[in-house]
Amino acid sequence: MFLFKFAWKFISFLLLVVLVIPLWAMGKTWYTAQNETIRKADAIVIMGAAQLDGRPGEVLEARLKESLRIYEKGFATKIYTLGAGAPGDRFTEAAASRSYLISKGVRAKSVTAVAKGRDTFRSIEALSKVDGVKSIKEIIIVTDPYHCLRSMTMASDFGFNATCSPTRVGIASL
Repeated sequence: MFLFKFAWKFISFLLLVVLVIPLWAMGKTWYTAQNETIRKADAIVIMGAAQLDGRPGEVLEARLKESLRIYEKGFATKIYTLGAGAPGDRFTEAAASRSYLISKGVRAKSVTAVAKGRDTFRSIEALSKVDGVKSIKEIIIVTDPYHCLRSMTMASDFGFNATCSPTRVGIASL
């Protein structure tokens, strides 16, 4: 009888852990995605996504439109575009993003392309090593809603105080 009670409690505890931890993580991710928390910052950081021969893909274009919206509202005066190119690409995600923003009226000296990193961690790591970025502490990350929490956490690991402005339109928005 004792063994049965112990086994039942142990299995119940395991089920609770197996269910609660993923549900908590999903809830936190969902909450972050739904609640924009931007405030004035030193820079806007646009996470890379696919570009098609120098033109932003749908996901990247949605991020760029969101960054233009918050740039025009005066939340930051500097923009960093992130993302390397895939093998064989003629353009990088960062360069395609920079060109797009300049074509939409953003001053060229306000936009810096950081063309290193094929994933979130490597891109933010590359950003942290750019000359002049050491003085930047407050950033607004522009990315997809479900990617906000992860991006903010990684930026924090590199010493940035990050908020997120999730995309509102496009195939990756909620």
